[in-house]
Amino acid sequence: QVQLVESGGGLVQAGGSLRLSCAASGRSFSSYAMGWFRQAPGKEREFVAAINWSGYSTVYADSMKGRFTISRDNAKNTVYLQMNVLRPEDTAVYYCAAKPRGSSSRPQEYEYWGQGTQVTVSS
Repeated sequence: QVQLVESGGGLVQAGGSLRLSCAASGRSFSSYAMGWFRQAPGKEREFVAAINWSGYSTVYADSMKGRFTISRDNAKNTVYLQMNVLRPEDTAVYYCAAKPRGSSSRPQEYEYWGQGTQVTVSS
């Protein structure tokens, strides 16, 4: 069992930056791949980025490449999402998720989810 708690969301102006954190508790965090997803009102949950258990392999949604960076610190049981050059269309609730084995962009493959953190980007 893995419990996930996101933090770091808030209100930021377009062009600004935020760093989201996802703290995990439970067993064997380092054996899980981690992902970030987001969901805007009236829209489906959308893949943002994922990282494998070691942190050496990452994957991003096309619209996030070059602006967002996912990383993890297994000693701290934490995964991060650094978001730069934010746009109003990045406004959403951001969720972290965990799955065993390799990372994936498919939300249905993730077993554990956090409660989400709101990110609002003003124009």
